[in-house]
Amino acid sequence: MADCWNTDTGEAVYRSRDAVKNLKIKVRIERVTSTAALSQHLQQEVLSQQDRGAIELETLTSQGQTGDNEEELVVGWQEKLFSQYEMELFQNESACQTPLDRQYHTEVKALNRAKGRRNHRIFTYTDHDRYTNCLPFHQLQHSTDLLTTTKSSPTFLAERMASVRHRRQDRRTMDCSIPKSRIINWEPTEEFVKNSHVVNNAMQTMHIMGDLGPSGRLGQKENESLLVTIKTDGTGTVIVKPDFNKGKEPYRIVTEGEKREVWRLTVENISTTMKPEEKDREQNMYKDLYVRHKDYLSSLVGQDFEMPPVGILRYLMNGEIVSAKGFEYDNLYIHFFMELPNNWSSLPFQSLSGVTQTCRTKTLGKENVAFFSYPFSFEAFYMSEKESEESIPQWPVLYFKVLSLDSWQCYRTEGYGYLLFPAMPGKHTITCHTWRPLQTGTVSALRRFFIGGSPELEDHSYVRIPGTFKGERLSRFGFCTETTGSVTFNLHCIQQAKSFVDAAMMKKRRQKVFDHLGGFSQQGAICTILEAFQRARRKMQEARESLPRDLVTTTSQLQIESSA
Repeated sequence: MADCWNTDTGEAVYRSRDAVKNLKIKVRIERVTSTAALSQHLQQEVLSQQDRGAIELETLTSQGQTGDNEEELVVGWQEKLFSQYEMELFQNESACQTPLDRQYHTEVKALNRAKGRRNHRIFTYTDHDRYTNCLPFHQLQHSTDLLTTTKSSPTFLAERMASVRHRRQDRRTMDCSIPKSRIINWEPTEEFVKNSHVVNNAMQTMHIMGDLGPSGRLGQKENESLLVTIKTDGTGTVIVKPDFNKGKEPYRIVTEGEKREVWRLTVENISTTMKPEEKDREQNMYKDLYVRHKDYLSSLVGQDFEMPPVGILRYLMNGEIVSAKGFEYDNLYIHFFMELPNNWSSLPFQSLSGVTQTCRTKTLGKENVAFFSYPFSFEAFYMSEKESEESIPQWPVLYFKVLSLDSWQCYRTEGYGYLLFPAMPGKHTITCHTWRPLQTGTVSALRRFFIGGSPELEDHSYVRIPGTFKGERLSRFGFCTETTGSVTFNLHCIQQAKSFVDAAMMKKRRQKVFDHLGGFSQQGAICTILEAFQRARRKMQEARESLPRDLVTTTSQLQIESSA
C-alpha cells in the first residue's frame, strides 16, 4: 500500500493574472479503515473476474464508507468555515474580545438558527484569525511530518526563511526612532535576526484544517491537523502546499495517539475557467487602463522638457567615487571640489565640494582596495559668448585629495589628483592616478609615521594648471613628488541645449558640443588638424604593414647607410 501514496508534499508556486478571490479548491479527506482497505483489495480481485464482481463490491463499499469517515468540500479564498471548537467558543458572547470575534459570534448564531454549518470535519483559518500567525511555527512543521512518508530534511534556505516574519497588510507603522549609538549591531544574535528581519512583500495566508478526531469527540484542539496552506502576495503569485493532486495518488495523513489512524487527502483546483469573450473583455479593459495611466503620467510630466535658453549648454553629471587602491595607509577618505572655468556657472544652492566617509581597505589580490561607493551630483551651465582668439573654451575640473586617518585622529595626505569632465555624454569609467609632495630626509618620514605631518598643497589646482596662472610656461623644476595610488570614478553625463534639438531637426552632423553652440573656429581648426594627422598616420601604418618584409628591411638598411 506504500506505493499508492503521493509523497511529494512540497509547495508549488503559481502565477495568475486573475483575481485570487476566484480561487476554488476542492478538498476531500477519507479515513482508511480496515473494512475500506479490504474493500479496495477485493475490488482489485473482483475487477479481474467480470462475471462475479458487482454484488460483492456494492456490499463491501457500502459498509466501509458510511458515517463520517469521509468529507468533500469546496473552499473559496479566505472563506471562513467554523470548526466544532469555534462553534462552541463563539456561542458565548463573553469570550469575544475583538470586533472580529463579535462578527464570528453573529455568524455562529445565524448558523445555529439555520440548518447548521455545511462542513463537518473540514474548516478554515483565514488571514485575520488569531490562530493563523501561530500555525506556521507549530502545526506547519508537525503537519509536514504527518503528510511526508519519505525521509526529507529542509534546506538551509528553508530553515532560515521559516524564522522570518512576514509583513501583514494591516501592520501599523512603528516608531522608527533608533538610538544613534546602536545604528549597527555588529554581533546580532539569532533571536535578534528573527525579530528584526521582515520580508517586505505583504503575504496573505489561509489554512485549510481538518478535525481528525474519533466520531463523537470532535472539537478538541489536539485532533486538529493542517491539510493545505495557501499564500499570495497580491501580485498574482499563489503558493499552495501541498500541491494539487492532478490525477496522482492521494496524500497520506497519520494522526497521533494510540490508534494512529490513516487518512487520505485529495486537493483539486476547480476554479472556473474564463470564457474567450470574457478574456478579450478583460484584455481590452487592461489596455484601456494602461492607456489612461500613461495619459495621466504624461499630464503630470508635460509635453515639453525644461529647455535652457538659446546659447546655453546645460551639463548634468551623476557621479560615483567607486574605490581607491594602492595607498600606503588604511582608513582612507577623499575630499573633492569642482572648479568652473570662464563662462561656466552653477546654481546658487549647488554644492561644489564634498567629503566621503572613512573607509577601511580590503585586500584583493596584491592590492589594498577601499570601496567608497559615494554618489555625488553636479549641474552647471555654459554660456557661449563671442569667440576669443586668446583662449579656448574649457571644461570643468574635479580636484580631489586622498587622506588617511589613524586611531589617534591624525591624518596624512596620501595623494592629489584631478578629473576633467568628459566632453561626450553617456557613461564613463575613469581611473585617476595620484601623487603627493615629497620632502626628503629621515625627519619628514618619522614625522609622517608618528604624528601624521606631511607636506600639503596650498592651492589644489596646482595638480593641473592653476586657474590663476597667466604666464606662458609653468615650470615645476625642483618640486619633488611621489607616485601613490589611484581612484576610480563612474560618471553618467547628460548635455542639454536648444541647439541640439535644432541640429537634430535639420539633420546636421556635428561632432563637438561647442560647434552646436555657435562654432568656435579656433577649436574647430585644431580638432580638424589633429583628426587629419591621425588619419594620415593610420594610412601610413596600413601601407607599411602591406609591404613585403624584405622590402621593409632593405629600406631600413638604406636609411642606416645614408645616415652613416
